[in-house]
Amino acid sequence: MRINHNIAALNTLNRLSANSNASQKNMEKLSSGLRINRAGDDAAGLAISEKMRGQIRGLEMASKNAQDGISLIQTAEGALTETHSILQRIRELTVQANNTGTQDTTDLSAIQDEISSLLEEIGGTEGENASKGISDRTQFNGKNLLDGTFKSDGGEKLQFQIGANSGQTISVNIENMSVTALGLADGTSKDEDGKTVTTAGFKIAEIDVTKLTGKNKDGTDLSEDDKKKYSFENQLAAIDAATKQVSAQRSKLGAVQNRLEHTINNLSASSENLTAAESRIRDVDMAKEMSEFTKNNILSQASQAMLAQANQQPQNVLQLLR
Repeated sequence: MRINHNIAALNTLNRLSANSNASQKNMEKLSSGLRINRAGDDAAGLAISEKMRGQIRGLEMASKNAQDGISLIQTAEGALTETHSILQRIRELTVQANNTGTQDTTDLSAIQDEISSLLEEIGGTEGENASKGISDRTQFNGKNLLDGTFKSDGGEKLQFQIGANSGQTISVNIENMSVTALGLADGTSKDEDGKTVTTAGFKIAEIDVTKLTGKNKDGTDLSEDDKKKYSFENQLAAIDAATKQVSAQRSKLGAVQNRLEHTINNLSASSENLTAAESRIRDVDMAKEMSEFTKNNILSQASQAMLAQANQQPQNVLQLLR
């Protein structure tokens, strides 16, 4: 027996230290809920987990971007819905104004006043009575949406970042929806027979039939009744063309909105799956870790008891010296 070195006590002390350290790590994992709290716990797992976390946050932000894109589109589409309503009212008034058998000059002037006011509300009118209408006022976060800023021919593009990586974008154009762009401002156009008609900004009460030129299909000159007829037809055609233009833009915006909604669904699914994968790498299995903690805690207590026994062994040497 040796008294200078108590090998049994040293071995027991080493086991006690190991069990105590293991118990402390168990408690750290249980208290944080993470299997990896530092690189030393799992260097490779930490690297993969951090990369996944970056991807997840990118997907979440892309989803927010897509939601903002939908909000922008809804803003523009809501304004175009009102423009549609205005155009339908203008067409209704135009048909009413052509009922010359019951309308007098006062009636036509009243109709013209309403039409002029409605055109001003659409926006984009020029001159002394110019005012800010729907096409001028419709904005999202300070961006004018319907004044041609983002038109397809020479305009900017509205670009939405809808992915976590570069290049994952979607672009959309919004055409000019002003009175001028819709063909309802002062100007001239031709009907299908080649006759030139001056729209004069839809001046129903003051149709200048002298500005309509051409001949009938049989080669005869246009009578005043013919000119009024073609002026009316041209006005209806202009309104229908403007309505068609607004409808086309609404359809395009609706298609983009549907795409963004599907994009959000896909981003949510991708984020959910990546989060689950990252959790399996980084999060702790509480039941398993609690079992390990209980085991290491019992071993620590046993080591403490055995260390006390090992420290008693040198005392037995005294029995030999008596």
